[in-house]
Amino acid sequence: MRPRLVSNPPNPWSSAHVEWLEEPPPATTEVYEEEATSVVTENDSPDVGFRWSLNPYRGCQNGCAYCYARPSHQYLGFGAGTDFERRIVVKTNAPEALRRTLEKRSWKGESIALSGNTDCYQPLEASYRLTRRCLEILADYGNPACVITKGILVRRDVDVLARLSREASVRVHVSIPFASDRVARAIEPGVAAPVRRFEAMKALSDAGVPVGIALAPLIPGLNDSDVPELLRRAKEAGATSAFMTMVRLSGEVLPVFTERLRAAFPDRAEKVLSQIRDVRGGSLNDTTFHDRMHGRGPRWDAIEDLFRVHVRRLGLEREDREERPLTFHRPPADRTAGQGTLFDA
Repeated sequence: MRPRLVSNPPNPWSSAHVEWLEEPPPATTEVYEEEATSVVTENDSPDVGFRWSLNPYRGCQNGCAYCYARPSHQYLGFGAGTDFERRIVVKTNAPEALRRTLEKRSWKGESIALSGNTDCYQPLEASYRLTRRCLEILADYGNPACVITKGILVRRDVDVLARLSREASVRVHVSIPFASDRVARAIEPGVAAPVRRFEAMKALSDAGVPVGIALAPLIPGLNDSDVPELLRRAKEAGATSAFMTMVRLSGEVLPVFTERLRAAFPDRAEKVLSQIRDVRGGSLNDTTFHDRMHGRGPRWDAIEDLFRVHVRRLGLEREDREERPLTFHRPPADRTAGQGTLFDA
C-alpha cells in the first residue's frame, strides 16, 4: 500500500511531550501513514549482531549526516538528503503486524532489535507511541529484544522496558558518538545533546534496565579522541557494555556527510576525510562484508586499542544476558485482541 500523506500530522512538540523533546527543527515535517504487511525483517548480514529487526518508521527526524539508512528512502521515491529527514513514513499498524508475527507457529521467540534502520525513538514516537506498544506486546509474549537509539524519549518507556527485562530480556544501547554538545549538534541536528542522552541512560539503569553505550559511528579525526571520556561518562551513568562501529559513507550518504562536515568544520573537514581514507585503504567507504563496520591499518588499530583498554578498565565488557527461549509464550486469546491462531503459519 502506498503511504498516504497526512494533512494534519500530530505535533510531537506539544505540551504533553516537551519533557522528552528539545526544540523543534526549523524545517516542516511531512508525515505519511501506511499499513505494513509485516514489520519484522530478517537480516542476513554477517556484520550486525541480530537476525530480526523491527522498524516502525521510515526516514528519521534525527537528521544525522552520516546515517547509513539514507539510501533506503529512495525506494519510496524520496531523496536521501533532506527528504530522509523531513518526509517520514509511519507504519501505523506496526504493533498489530508484530503480534501477527509472534502468533505464527514458525516464530520461536528469537530476540528482535528495535530498530535496525531508523531510530525507533525519533520525535514522532512521542505522538504515535508505536515503539512503546510494540515493547508492551513483546513483554506480553516474553519475547527478548534489544533497543538501539539516540532518542531521549526512551526515558518515557522506562516502565515497560523494566517489565520486558523481567519477563524476558532487553538491553538498551544509547548511541552517543560525540562528547561535545556543539559537535553533536552540527552532525546530528535533530538529536538531544549528549548530556541529555547520558541522563536518559542513567534513568534506565536506575530502573534496572540493562544499558550500554554505542560509539556509533567512530569518525577518525573528529571523535576518536572522545573515546575515553564517552566510556567514562557511560560507566558513571550505569552502562555495563559498550560497542563501536566505523562510519559508513556509502552511496548518497557521502555527499550529505561531506557537505555537512565542511559547513560545520571548514578548518578540520579535509583532515577528517583524509583520516577516514587512511583507515579505509585510500577510499572513503568500504562496502565489503566483514570490513564495512571497522577500519584497518595502524591508525585504526590504535583506535581499537584505545577503546579496548578503557572498556576493560571500566568493566564495560559485560555481555548481554543469554536469551532464555523458554520465556517466550503466547498469551491467552483474550489478551491478543482475538487474534488467536488466525495468523499461524
